[in-house]
Amino acid sequence: MKTLKVIKIGGNIIDNEEALAAFIKKFSTIEGPKVLVHGGGKLATKLASQMNIPVQMNEGRRITDVATLDIITMVYAGKINKTIVAQLQANDCNAIGFSGADGNTIISEKRPIKTIDYGFVGDVIKVNTETLQILLNNHITPVFCAITHDANGQLLNTNADTVASELAIGLSSICNTELYYCFEKNGVLEDVDNEDSVIENINTESYKTLKNNNIIFEGMLPKLDNCFHAINKNVQKVCIGKSDMLFNTNSKHTTITQ
Repeated sequence: MKTLKVIKIGGNIIDNEEALAAFIKKFSTIEGPKVLVHGGGKLATKLASQMNIPVQMNEGRRITDVATLDIITMVYAGKINKTIVAQLQANDCNAIGFSGADGNTIISEKRPIKTIDYGFVGDVIKVNTETLQILLNNHITPVFCAITHDANGQLLNTNADTVASELAIGLSSICNTELYYCFEKNGVLEDVDNEDSVIENINTESYKTLKNNNIIFEGMLPKLDNCFHAINKNVQKVCIGKSDMLFNTNSKHTTITQ
C-alpha cells in the first residue's frame, strides 16, 4: 500500500458550508489511500441549547452526560458524518462513515474519575485495522467522527485529535502513515497574534523549551501532545496548519519530528 494520509479537520471547516465544500473538493483529488477524521464543530452545542440541555465544559473539553452523548451521537455520527460522506461521493471519492464501533475499529475505556468526572468520555485503548485495510485496498475512504465504544455496548465521546493520532498509529503497522492536523492557523505560532510567526519545525527538545518558556498557546498543548505521541509510535510524518499544506508544498505549516 502507498503512503497513507490521516487528515483531521476541525470546526473552522465544518461550521462553514462553503469552506467544507471547498475542502472536500480538494481532498477528493488527493491520490493514494487516505482517512478523514472530523470534529463536531458548533452544531452539537447549538442543538443542546435548542433542547435546553446544559453544555458543561472543563478546559475546553466537553463533559458528556447521557443527554449530551445522545446529542453528539446524532450530530457527529449522523448529520456531520453523513453530510461529509455524501459530498465526497458527489466528488467521485467513494467513502464510508465510521464511529469507533463500526467494524470494531476503535475501542476505548471510560475515563476514570480523578478531579473531574467527564462522564461518557473515552480514552482509546485499541485500534483494529482489519476492516479499514480491506476498504483502503479497494480505494474506499473511511470518514471517522469522534465517537468510539467500549466493546460492551457503550458509545463514548472521544477527542477527535486523539482519534486521528490513534488511527495513524494503528495503521502504521500496515503501511507508512502521515498525520495532518488542519485548523484555522498557519501552524504553531510563536506569537498567537502574529499569523506569520509559524514555528516551522518542533522536535522533542525544542517542545520542552517552548513549554517551559510559555511560548506556545495553552490550547495548543493537547494537540501537540497527540502529535508527539504519534511521531514516537512509528507515524512517519506529522504536520499542523491550514488545509492548504495538503495541496501546496510551499504553504507554511509546522512539522513535528523526534
